[in-house]
Amino acid sequence: MQDISQHLQQVLRRMALACDRAGRPAHTVKLLAVSKTQSVDAIMTAYQAGQRDFGENYVQEALTKIPALAHLGITWHLIGHLQSNKASEVARYFAWVHSVDRLKIAQRLSAYRPDTLPPLNICLQVNIDAQESKSGCTIAELPALIHAILALPRVSLRGLMIIPQAGNEQAFTDLVNLRQHLLMTIPTLDADTFDTLSMGMSADMDAAIAAGSTMVRVGTAIFGHRLTR
Repeated sequence: MQDISQHLQQVLRRMALACDRAGRPAHTVKLLAVSKTQSVDAIMTAYQAGQRDFGENYVQEALTKIPALAHLGITWHLIGHLQSNKASEVARYFAWVHSVDRLKIAQRLSAYRPDTLPPLNICLQVNIDAQESKSGCTIAELPALIHAILALPRVSLRGLMIIPQAGNEQAFTDLVNLRQHLLMTIPTLDADTFDTLSMGMSADMDAAIAAGSTMVRVGTAIFGHRLTR
């Protein structure tokens, strides 16, 4: 478990160097530790080393971990594909959902979000390079989807997320430009709240940070190779 602490510090140093090369303050990029298939003990080790934001891909798996770690100040992010029948649980237990790609999902998250909690932060997953195997809305679908989501009361539209094809670093710049275009063409979007670009993982976080990522999703570089699920 000590390796997790060391790896976490290595990732943070790598992020800081990438920010320095890009002329960005280090605090402008948040580290999201991807803890899918990892144990409660592994997450606890990363937490004790200073990590606070953790990303899970599978709702049922996450719901075995969240209660066990409820005494800690963890911010939980869902980064995997969300089926509509899981929206009620996600709305109650997560602070962020990065993988919203349909209005139906956003509507259900809003409807199920308890009034006792702050609005649920959501990002729209964009299929930036039209991969048939990937979830995500198309660029053409974004404006109508954004207009509809902005009217929902219990979610806060925070930005965009992508999982591009391996090696497609141009996708990061494309997403930055897409956010700017949306801010220019949708007057009801606020740059201060629509501020998140969730992009970059263990292999390509440096390129993502150089392009303008505000949140990198890193699992392997912190926890090592995934355990069998």
